[in-house]
Amino acid sequence: MAKKETTPAQAGNKRDVDNRLPLGKANYILMAVCLALIVLGFFLMAGSPNEGTTFNEAVFETRRVVVGPLVSLAGFALMAFAIIFKR
Repeated sequence: MAKKETTPAQAGNKRDVDNRLPLGKANYILMAVCLALIVLGFFLMAGSPNEGTTFNEAVFETRRVVVGPLVSLAGFALMAFAIIFKR
């Protein structure tokens, strides 16, 4: 049997296949959106701390205790979906 020779064009195609990214463009866009959600959730949880001997009632606001953590949790949950998403 004769040995098949590959042309430079065929060898280049093989290298292109090996160098592809493991995720597609849509995955990276979805992951960026999820990262933005996570950061937004942490910003919503942030606020002014207690100062001295006075107690800051703003620590127990709904935005800091409920909304912020839920937004961050949604970002983390959707990140798993963004990684396994396939068109």
